[in-house]
Amino acid sequence: MYSTGESEEIVGKALKGRREDVVLATKVHFPLHDDSRNRSGNSRRWITRAVEDSLRRLDTEWIDLYQVHRPDHSTDIEETLWVLSDLVSAGKIRASGCSTFPAEDIVEAYHVAERRGYGRFRTEQPPYSMIGRGIERSLLPTCQRLGMGVLTWSPLAFGFLSGKIRKNQPIDLTSGRAAIAPHRFDPSLPANAAKFDAVEHLIEVAEGNGVSLPELAMAFVTTHPAVTSVISGPRTMEQLDGLLKAADLTLDDATLDRIDEIVPPGTDLWDTDAAWRPPIPHHPHHPPPPTHRPLKPSPPSARHQQACNSSRGGRKMKVFGREGGDDGLFLTGGSGHWKVVNRARRCESDEPPAAVHP
Repeated sequence: MYSTGESEEIVGKALKGRREDVVLATKVHFPLHDDSRNRSGNSRRWITRAVEDSLRRLDTEWIDLYQVHRPDHSTDIEETLWVLSDLVSAGKIRASGCSTFPAEDIVEAYHVAERRGYGRFRTEQPPYSMIGRGIERSLLPTCQRLGMGVLTWSPLAFGFLSGKIRKNQPIDLTSGRAAIAPHRFDPSLPANAAKFDAVEHLIEVAEGNGVSLPELAMAFVTTHPAVTSVISGPRTMEQLDGLLKAADLTLDDATLDRIDEIVPPGTDLWDTDAAWRPPIPHHPHHPPPPTHRPLKPSPPSARHQQACNSSRGGRKMKVFGREGGDDGLFLTGGSGHWKVVNRARRCESDEPPAAVHP
């Protein structure tokens, strides 16, 4: 759906003769042309037309994963799930997912699908990086509890973690990523100061582990137990080879703790999604808050804790979160000793939670 559909045409040609060997995914939501009347959003009318166009461009009879690219609060989620379920029944798609949905919209979609008997979203595709960790607060725990796959994007934070963007070094705002959104890289803007400082400290962490900053960035994302896979966008084979090295890189607890000190869990140091904003009404006398302000994690609660087995850095643990929010509690233990680490507030206790149900 990128480049007015040209990307799908390129993929379709590349899949000639090997379609059965590939899990093919594409998206629907944004308009492909300037005239967006009835040609965007998540309505039955647009999804029905868009999937046919994608099938034609991809030169295939089915799409393995069809993702709704952003929420559309002008369309009832029931209508969206209804048409996606019909497309599964028709054999045009195998499964549906969502992309960059807030946790509350995912929960609503889950309950609507359960109540109406529609197919539910099987995956979520959110932005996630070492300097964009907002999804740790509620989205990732929600996906874990609902058994959804998580396919993260922008592990290099729009190029900020490429190692090429450095503090006190000249930045070309006329080429590459910087040309697309210069405000994200302009060192004269106060909102960018925290990003530049964090990058310098993260480079030190990478050098201490004998890896590049992009390798550290990729390994960090894959370390989270809720993440299924990571979407990267290398332009050259050299960049691809460098990113693939991260597949064999395991980050120990000391490294993860150091990253937490630089960018606290659940914190966004940059505007991770400039393409969509939740429809939050504001009083005319009270302007909306700044978009680049780091979000503070919510305080923990012992209620409604739910556990699932997972691992981090090779050490077994259990992850806890309350319904409707994220406590960010990681329970680690061995030889009968338990340590509760609140990843959102960086506090520890040797006493196990009172409401733990293995």
